[in-house]
Amino acid sequence: MPSAELDYTIEIPDQPCRSQESSPNQGGKEAGTRQPLVILLGWGGCTDKNLAKYSAIYHKRGCIVIRYTAPWHMVFFSESLGIPSLRVLAQKLLELLFDYEIEKEPLLFHVFSNAGVMLYRYVLELLQTHRRFCHLRVVGTIFDSGPGDSNLVGALRALAAILEHRPAVLRLLLLLAFALVAVLFHVLLAPLTALFHTHFYDRLLDAASHWPELYLYSRADEVVLARDVERMVEARLAQRVLVRSVDFVSSAHVSHLRDYPTYYTSLCVNFMRSCVHC
Repeated sequence: MPSAELDYTIEIPDQPCRSQESSPNQGGKEAGTRQPLVILLGWGGCTDKNLAKYSAIYHKRGCIVIRYTAPWHMVFFSESLGIPSLRVLAQKLLELLFDYEIEKEPLLFHVFSNAGVMLYRYVLELLQTHRRFCHLRVVGTIFDSGPGDSNLVGALRALAAILEHRPAVLRLLLLLAFALVAVLFHVLLAPLTALFHTHFYDRLLDAASHWPELYLYSRADEVVLARDVERMVEARLAQRVLVRSVDFVSSAHVSHLRDYPTYYTSLCVNFMRSCVHC
């Protein structure tokens, strides 16, 4: 039975996943190439309603889509303390593929902000080290507004947005607690922390994955700095990964689809199709 411990959503199309591209040999009918199963990893504090807008890009084109967002307290506090609790969630997420008997589908990840990247980091590790998952076939990854390196001000902005509707005193205490943890473990005790926990950004810089990657970011992003994304792009290119990046210039953090819906959708769809036909 599918796991009841993850607050996920899965959308399965009525028709089998087939490419939407027409084939001359089929008189305009859909070609037989299978569409990927798309896994959306949400940003900190986003709702399923938020992710559903992105899910629609793929679902209406015949893709199975799984949406999941890691709990914000794990993203901001467990990871900052070097506690790999997100690894357990990553494993449960991959086990869903076997629960629904869709593990043979090609996989496309669409990862949002650092919260999505933190979870994706453990997905990568499991794909490389876990016997049950090593045969899963990933065809590509889209990064939206990430990954970013240690930007404390940006992280505080993101956490403040998540806590916007909490009582003012609780909000202030949580922001102060996070800032204290971040400074202590990632600045003052950074050499010690590095002995037992590798920062997700550093892990992705030299990740062993070699499927294509698409980075969607903006120099106007105040949470994840454009230079961090561009440094990641350069590092991945140096590892001979097929990479494309698009700077939306003026859109805010995880707001590219809202500000440029047609262009954003076309980028995602064209990338998906190119990955399937690689």
